[in-house]
Amino acid sequence: MSLTSECPDHERDDCEHRTSDNQIVNRSGVAFASRVESHMASIVYAMETLGVTRKDSVVTVTINQPNKKNAIDSSMWSGLTEIFREIAGNSSDRVVVITGAGGEFCSGADLSSRGDSNARSEIHQLAAMRRVNDACIALQRMPQPTIAKVRGVAVGAGCNLALGCDLVVASQTARFSEIFARRGLSLDFGGSWVLPRRVGLHRAKELAFFGEIIGASDAYEMGLVNRVLADGEIDQFVDEWARKLAAGPPIALAQTKRLLNNSSNVTLEEALDDEAAAQTINFSTSDTAEAMRAFIEKREPKFTGR
Repeated sequence: MSLTSECPDHERDDCEHRTSDNQIVNRSGVAFASRVESHMASIVYAMETLGVTRKDSVVTVTINQPNKKNAIDSSMWSGLTEIFREIAGNSSDRVVVITGAGGEFCSGADLSSRGDSNARSEIHQLAAMRRVNDACIALQRMPQPTIAKVRGVAVGAGCNLALGCDLVVASQTARFSEIFARRGLSLDFGGSWVLPRRVGLHRAKELAFFGEIIGASDAYEMGLVNRVLADGEIDQFVDEWARKLAAGPPIALAQTKRLLNNSSNVTLEEALDDEAAAQTINFSTSDTAEAMRAFIEKREPKFTGR
């Protein structure tokens, strides 16, 4: 989480309606199934501040609350969980890009009302954190490769949302911070898990204890991000990476992602067993057979995810 300043109500950039089978549809025509009826009202609200677009098997999730530097409130965490779960089960979605509107990525959790005793009584903090945690787990469980496209601030939970993606591409305008300690808070949205894996334990403690804001070039040197590009080049670069990943073998990539994510939790012998099981699955797919034919025929393979 991070503390954001009080901002005026945002203008709606998208509108939604509900279909006969109880789906939420935004202006782009993307439908989302609502799995938790009791949370329907909050999810509908979240869809006003979360945009989803699909093109050529690439799905882009945009945090759209620029008046608050894309701070995420409680209903938006629930909305992100629903979106991530829906994407995970959609075989047509092969790559996920997460970004923010208005030149900013995400300023963390929206805590602008935490000083209001009435607001505090609406939901217990433990319940609020469960919503944050659900979104984090849903992000990690997506089998598709995920890319964070970061412009502007990525602080607090917004920083860990970016680092929780498989790949991070930053504009030169990007600024990162584990700002929690400066707000009297400890790490959340998986920061205690992902940060040491990105930069090592001692550097992770430095970032977490001091909560300093670091620029894109320093973030690159630390290993927090994969690439740093000029602001005018980042969109094209991410599009190219996404297209390459979308053209790849979905089943094999999903298994590689799982193997790498589990690598710190297993022994070498266990990793080898997992690799053997994954390869056995791969050799049973039509994608692997297609890759072999394409190699012999000296052409690019066409993967179908089967």
